[in-house]
Amino acid sequence: MKLQFDANQDYQLEAIRAVIALFVGQPDASQNDVPMVDEGLSSLKLSEAGVANQRVITDEQWLINLQAVQRAHGIDQSDALEQMELDDGTPVGTFPNFTIEMETGTGKTYVYLRTIHELSKTYGFKKFVIVVPSVAIREGVVKSLKITREHFQTLYNYERVEFTVYDSSRVNQLRNFALSDAIQILVINIDAFAKDSTEVKGSMDLGKAKKKGKGNVINQVRETGVKPIEFIQAAHPIVILDEPQNLETDNRKQAIARLIPTCTLRYSATHRNAYNLIYSLDPVRAYEMGLVKQIGVDSVIELKDANQAFVEVQEFRTAARSVKAKLSIWVNQAQGPAKKSVTVKNGDDLYVLSNRREIYRDSFIVNEIDAGEGFVTFANDVRVRVGSPHGTLTDAILRLQIEATVRRHFEKAQKLHPLGVKVLSVFFIDRVANYRVYGEDGSAGKGKFGQWFEEIYEQYRTKDDFDGLFTFDAAKVHNGYFSQDRRAVSPFETVTGKTNADAEASTFELIMRDKERLLDLAEPLAFIFSHSALREGWDNPNVFQICTLAESSSDIKKRQEIGRGLRLCVNKNGERVRGRAINRLTVIANESYEDFANQLQTEMVEAGVKFKREMVQNERDKVTVRLKKGYDADHPDNHFLSLWENIRARTRYRVEYKTSDLIAKAVSRIKDTMPPMERPKVALTRADIVIGPSGVVSKQTGFRTQNVENKYVMPDFVGQVQGKTGLAKSTVARILLDSGRLEDAVKNPQAFVDRVAELVNAVKREFLVYGDGSEGSGVKYVKLANAFYEMRHFENDDLMDVFASNVLAVQKQEKTLFSHIIIDSNSSPERLFAQACEDNDDVLFYIKLPRWFQIETPVGSYNPDWALTYRNDKTLYFVAETKKTNGDHVRLDLLRPIEDLRIECGKRHFKNFEEVQFRVVSSLIELVS
Repeated sequence: MKLQFDANQDYQLEAIRAVIALFVGQPDASQNDVPMVDEGLSSLKLSEAGVANQRVITDEQWLINLQAVQRAHGIDQSDALEQMELDDGTPVGTFPNFTIEMETGTGKTYVYLRTIHELSKTYGFKKFVIVVPSVAIREGVVKSLKITREHFQTLYNYERVEFTVYDSSRVNQLRNFALSDAIQILVINIDAFAKDSTEVKGSMDLGKAKKKGKGNVINQVRETGVKPIEFIQAAHPIVILDEPQNLETDNRKQAIARLIPTCTLRYSATHRNAYNLIYSLDPVRAYEMGLVKQIGVDSVIELKDANQAFVEVQEFRTAARSVKAKLSIWVNQAQGPAKKSVTVKNGDDLYVLSNRREIYRDSFIVNEIDAGEGFVTFANDVRVRVGSPHGTLTDAILRLQIEATVRRHFEKAQKLHPLGVKVLSVFFIDRVANYRVYGEDGSAGKGKFGQWFEEIYEQYRTKDDFDGLFTFDAAKVHNGYFSQDRRAVSPFETVTGKTNADAEASTFELIMRDKERLLDLAEPLAFIFSHSALREGWDNPNVFQICTLAESSSDIKKRQEIGRGLRLCVNKNGERVRGRAINRLTVIANESYEDFANQLQTEMVEAGVKFKREMVQNERDKVTVRLKKGYDADHPDNHFLSLWENIRARTRYRVEYKTSDLIAKAVSRIKDTMPPMERPKVALTRADIVIGPSGVVSKQTGFRTQNVENKYVMPDFVGQVQGKTGLAKSTVARILLDSGRLEDAVKNPQAFVDRVAELVNAVKREFLVYGDGSEGSGVKYVKLANAFYEMRHFENDDLMDVFASNVLAVQKQEKTLFSHIIIDSNSSPERLFAQACEDNDDVLFYIKLPRWFQIETPVGSYNPDWALTYRNDKTLYFVAETKKTNGDHVRLDLLRPIEDLRIECGKRHFKNFEEVQFRVVSSLIELVS
C-alpha cells in the first residue's frame, strides 16, 4: 500500500497561507541564489558554523503582518508580538511565537511539513527544527516525513530536502544541519536538550556531571570546544512545536529559547497558551465540514448493584502528623442509595459514613491507611488498593466492553472489508498486568483481558452472521506494545513465527512505524492494546473503535481519547475514503453516554472552543434586586400591609391515622405496583455524539442489558426497612409477610429493601396528609397565638444580584415590593403570571413569596408561590401556586408526588384564614374567574 495525499484541501491551504503571510516584506526566494553576497537582501546568511536563516523584516512589520492575518481569519488582534513567559511572568527569548490550532485528525503534521516547503519556496528559509514532547509523537513525525517525501518532491519540483532525527550518539550530524544549503529538517525530542549542563549546581565540574548523567550530551562541550547545540543556534531555525501544551514547563520553555529560533510555529488541537493565534480549525468547524469521523458511544455501565459493599480509593491526603484517604462508597439518600465521596482516617466506620447502609455493617472500620503503597485496610481484613475497587461489577463491565468492541469491529469489518478498508480497534488499559503478565524468567503470558478477548473473538468468528469474515486465529489478531516488553519475551507470534524477543521489536515496528502494513487486510493484527504509548501522537486512519478498559474512572482526556481515531479512513490503495456513513468512530466507555458528551464539551470549552450555548451564558448580566423604600409604612394606600396582615399568622399541625389501615394500604401498594425484582445487570447503550455550534449533543440509538450472577449475604430485611421508614419492627414485619413478595428479596436484596421502603414511605406520607381518606381525616392545622412570619426578613433580599434571565423587571413599582420579580428556574407559568399581575389593573398588589415563608408539613416545608390583593366587587386576598397544565406532574407509577402532598397541606393551612383563598392555577385568569 502507498498512502495518497490530496494537495488541494482548502482548509489546509488556508493554514499554510496564514504562516506565509506573516513574513510579508521578507526578501523573495529568488534573491537567495547567492545568499552570501548581500546579506541584507536575503533570507539566508553565512555564519561561522554554516548557512543560517536571516530575518530581515522588523518587529513592527511582523506585528502589522500578524494583525492582517488575524483580521482575515476573524481572530482577535494581538497588541504585540507575544513571547513565552515563565510561570512567574518573566519573558523567555526575544522571538515571537505563532499559534495554529487544528483539530486532531485534520492533517496537522502534513500542514506544517508543507509549510516548511512553502517557506523555502517563497522566502528561501532552509533551517527548520521540529520539537516533539514524546517518542510516540517523534515516530509519527518521522513516519510522515517518509511517506510524504515523494509527494512534496513532486509538488515542489524536487527541491533538495534532508531530514534527520537527533541521536545523541551521532551529534556530528548537527554539523551538516548547519553547513548544508539544502532544506534541513531536524526532529528532536524536548528531553534531548532540556537539561543544560551549565545549570548543574554546586562544585561539580563538567567531567563529574557527565559521569553522573547531569546535562544532555547536546549541551556539553566536546573535544572541539563546541557544544553540539551551537550548530542549531547558529542556524537560527524556524522552530515548529508539535503539541506545545506538553512543552509548557519553565525548564522546557527555557530549552526552546536556547535554540535561538527565528520564531516558533505552534501546532496543536489543545493549546494551553495560544500565543499570537493566526489560524483556528476548531472541533465544531472540523465536524461540520466532515473532516473527521463522526462519533458514537457504546456505554457499558452497571445498573445499580447496590448489594455489594463497594469501596474505591480515590486519593490520599497526607499531612505532617496525619494521613487520610478519600473513598467512594454507597451512601443512603432520601431518593435511594448513591455513590458519594467520603474522607476517612483510622477508626472511621463506613457503616456510619454511609448513613447506616447495611452492607457496611460487617467491620468496615478503617484499620490502616498506607499512602505509600496505595491501599486502605479495614478491620474485616478487606484491603482496597488504588485502581482496584472492592465489591463492583468491574469484571462484568470490562468483559462486556471487550465484547462490545469485538462486535462493533465485526459489524464494521463486514461492511468495510469488501471496500478494501481494514478495520482497527484500539484498547487503552490502565494496568499492563491485566493484558500481559510476566514471569520471573522474563517470559510473558496473557492477563485476563487477553484471555477474555480471545474467547470473545472466537465466539464471534464462528457466528453464522460473520462466517468467513476472519480466517486468522484469535492469538494472531491482537497485540500490544508496552515498556515492560523491552525486558521480556513476547508471548505473541509474529508473521515469521518467531516467539523470542524479536517479536517485541516487530510489534513496535508494525504499530509505530509500518502504518502501510498495518492497514493491509492480509496483516492479521487488528486489535491493539496500549497502556499509554499510543494515547498521544500516534494515530491511524482506520481506527474505528476505541475502548478504555479502566478498573476505576479513567483520567484520560476525552479529546485525547477520541483523537486517536478521528482521521478519515483509507482503502487498500491508500486513498482517503470520505462519507459520514463510513467514517464513524465508536468509543466504548464505562460511563454513560450523557456523561461522556458532557465531559467532552467541558474539555472543549476549557480549551477555548466557543459554543453558542456558552456564549449566551456569558452574556447574561446580573441585575441587582432592590426593596422598595417605605414598604412597611402604615398608610391607607399601602396594600402590602393589608395583604400581609391576612397571611402572616403561623400554624401548627397534628396527624392521626390507624396503623392497621397503614399496613393494609402498604401491603396493597407493594402487591399491586412493585415490579418483579431482577438480578443486577450491566447495560450497553449506544448513542451518537454530535458536535455543533450549540454544543456536544448525545442521542441514544440502542440499549441492551446483561444479567450478572452474584451471591449475596441476605441482610436483615425487617431492620433495614424499619431504619428507612421509622415504623415499628412489628409493623414492618407484618407488611413484608402479608405482601407475599419475599421471594423477590433473594434476587436482588438491596433493591428489594430500597423499593419496599420507598413504597411504604409513600403510603406513610399519604396517611400523614390524607389519613384514611374519610372526611376530616389526615393532617389538621390550627393558628398559633402571637406567632407570625416577620416582615423584616424581606430586607434580607435587598440588593441581591441575580442573572437577568431569571427575573422580570417591574414597571409598576407601586404594585409590589421589589424592583424585579425572581422567577424560579426561568419558569414560563411564573413569568406569565407575574406579567399578568403587572398588566391587570384589578390586581392591587402582588408578591412572590420569599423562600423563608415556609409552612411546616408532615412531608417537609412548603413555600407557596404568590400572594396578591385583587379588587372586583370587593377586595379579595389570594395565595396561589402556579403549575403547568401539560401533565408535568403526572407520574408513571402510583405514588403521589411529595410536592402535591405539600400543596394539600398548604390548602389545609389556609383554611384557617377566612379572608384568604388558596388555589393551584396555571394563570391569573384561572385564579380570579
